[in-house]
Amino acid sequence: METYQILIVEDEDVTRFNLRNLFEAEGYQVFEAIDGESMAQQLEQNNINLVIMDINLPGKNGLLLARELTNNRELGLIFLTGRDSDIDKVLGLEIGADDYLTKPFNPRELTIRARNILSRIGQQKPDEEANSIITFNQWTLDGNSRQMTSPTGEVIAIPRGEYRALNLLIKNAGKIISRQELIKEMTGRDLRANDRTVDVTIRRLRKHFESVEDANELINTIHGEGYRFVGTLD
Repeated sequence: METYQILIVEDEDVTRFNLRNLFEAEGYQVFEAIDGESMAQQLEQNNINLVIMDINLPGKNGLLLARELTNNRELGLIFLTGRDSDIDKVLGLEIGADDYLTKPFNPRELTIRARNILSRIGQQKPDEEANSIITFNQWTLDGNSRQMTSPTGEVIAIPRGEYRALNLLIKNAGKIISRQELIKEMTGRDLRANDRTVDVTIRRLRKHFESVEDANELINTIHGEGYRFVGTLD
């Protein structure tokens, strides 16, 4: 059985120590970093599967560092924030984080969320994303590179969560997909109360499509039910 590697990026010594002990007790191989520079070194030297990162770091904060991580299709990301701020959460999700927790958090809840993300990454099969190319309304979605190409030729890299949400919607074109189904596909977990992950993801996908002048709406909101892809597959 594969031993997943987790990187804790946290400048507070006690918190970092406790997180390391928590995940080592769960059987994971754990590495530590205190800032962006040491994080980059750990990522280069080890095959990290999941990064658990505090937003408030010295130097580049977690939000800035996350932009350097989310193009890696095999890397999960959980944000930790000491502020119960919707702005932090939404920004983190918009950048492409898989999940977030507000300090103080329940250690058991963190390990469950981490396990869900790692499980989702581990279940990813070559034929699930790789070599999957879908064209619709003159757009191209390439699962191998996890990029979209617009009708004007612009290439857009999209985070893993966005890819999974869009792929699920397209494969069920015309059908209503609930927010619960989308969050399960994106992160492997269930929808939580006041969870904005799906809404933020759909908003980001719409922004990509709106970058093309006079673009048709491709994702409809079905109030109280979910979302529906209404584009035309080529």
